[in-house]
Amino acid sequence: MPADPPVPSATDEDDPGGRTARQIIVVVLVAAAVPLLYLLSTPHNFYDLKIYMSAMRWWADGNPLYDYVQADDLQGQLYFTYPPFTALLLRPFAGLRIGATAAIFTVLTVLALLVTTWWLVSAVADRRGVSRWFAAGLAVPLAFAVESTRETIIFGQINMLLVVLVLADLLFAVPRNSRWAGVGIGLATALKLYPGIFIVYLLVTRRWRAALVSSATAAVATLLAAAIAPSDSWRFWTHELWLTDRVGRPDYTGNQSLFGLLSRFTTPGEPNQVLWLVLVVAVAAYGLWRAARAARAGDELAGLTLTGLVAVLVSPITWTHHAYWFIPAVVVLVDAGLRSSGAQPPDPPDGRAGRRRRFALLALAALLTAAIVYGVVSYYDWGRAFDRTDAPGEFLLRNLYVLFALLLLFVLPIRRASPGTGTEADTPKHEPSSRQ
Repeated sequence: MPADPPVPSATDEDDPGGRTARQIIVVVLVAAAVPLLYLLSTPHNFYDLKIYMSAMRWWADGNPLYDYVQADDLQGQLYFTYPPFTALLLRPFAGLRIGATAAIFTVLTVLALLVTTWWLVSAVADRRGVSRWFAAGLAVPLAFAVESTRETIIFGQINMLLVVLVLADLLFAVPRNSRWAGVGIGLATALKLYPGIFIVYLLVTRRWRAALVSSATAAVATLLAAAIAPSDSWRFWTHELWLTDRVGRPDYTGNQSLFGLLSRFTTPGEPNQVLWLVLVVAVAAYGLWRAARAARAGDELAGLTLTGLVAVLVSPITWTHHAYWFIPAVVVLVDAGLRSSGAQPPDPPDGRAGRRRRFALLALAALLTAAIVYGVVSYYDWGRAFDRTDAPGEFLLRNLYVLFALLLLFVLPIRRASPGTGTEADTPKHEPSSRQ
């Protein structure tokens, strides 16, 4: 007698309602943990925003902007350190109550995080056969959970405005050769100097027109501020910009840059400047080289992520709320660690080595997520003294972001565009991503 036909196994496709219910449960459980993270985190009560608003009122009263100073138990003295163009945008808030200003900043940060997270995960969800809404529903709470987001919100920082401008440029305007390509990066650079690294990224990837537009935009915004506030602009660009001690103590654990790592070995003295510059040049050269390789391979997300990680490392001061770029790094790792399904062409079989590689990428993504959720300052009091790093465990904890950023410069996978599909696939097995 002929063999009985195989009985189809129950799959998610056979029970879409059950799959949806499980996805909802997962999203709810993840989202429910986020408020607890904020409650347990060190409260800052919009400390930075209050400094900004005090400086704006001081300025509105006719005082020189960069004369404003406020005593601080940890840093000694804090100043207004942003460029004059940023001050012009903040000036209208001087007349509002701090509660109203804090509400506006929080709402804008929340909206920016929602939009940018959707941008990051929607294409990945399509490529991996996952519902966009499930992917975003899982990614958004995790994005709110990480320390950089918590610190941005509870300090009242403007970082997510810069992220929106940079991502809008590099994910949409630049790849489409829009006439507006470069404007977002230029405005971000005029607001806060570190996004200028993305102008360098445009140059090394030979997007000459976008680089020119971004440079011109930053220059025009800066000249506009100079026309409105000439004396403060002159003072900032010729004097205040070069005084790194105005920004804060470089040895403080919250400074997750190479300079911060070195400073924690030498405090209260300063680290060797030549050593730091050598490290900066080496890291910037290698990181931007890999970013350019990613852009040429069609992986714009990996390219901009590597550039953001370079900025984290080479800036003299990188506070924890500046470290947004680990979020897209997690997205890249997860995408490269999953196999294609659904409507997309399946990934080619890659055997046991390929499965090990995918497992390693997903494990790294999980480890990185846990690290950036716990963070380096939210749940641990490092004290106020000038304490040198003198133990291996302390070295790891106090430099967690620095070490992860260095690791990712080497191992972040570069996904190649699939011919004719407009999608991206994992780097081929014979061309390991860590060598790109």
